[in-house]
Amino acid sequence: MKIIANNYRANEIFKMIREYTGKTQQEFGKNINRTKTAIQYYEYGQRNFDFELLLEICKKENLNIIIENKK
Repeated sequence: MKIIANNYRANEIFKMIREYTGKTQQEFGKNINRTKTAIQYYEYGQRNFDFELLLEICKKENLNIIIENKK
């Protein structure tokens, strides 16, 4: 999966990552020590998550974050 982050809001990216893993909100939350409700808040944009959480998710789900210059 490749996401061009500039094209989405943070909550949309969070949801895409979870859906890509094939996990429910509850399963995904358990994997990163968050409740299902917290995952819902992140996905609906009602709560912000930090870059550290994104890094934790990527490590646990074997995903890469690549930052490159626009072409």
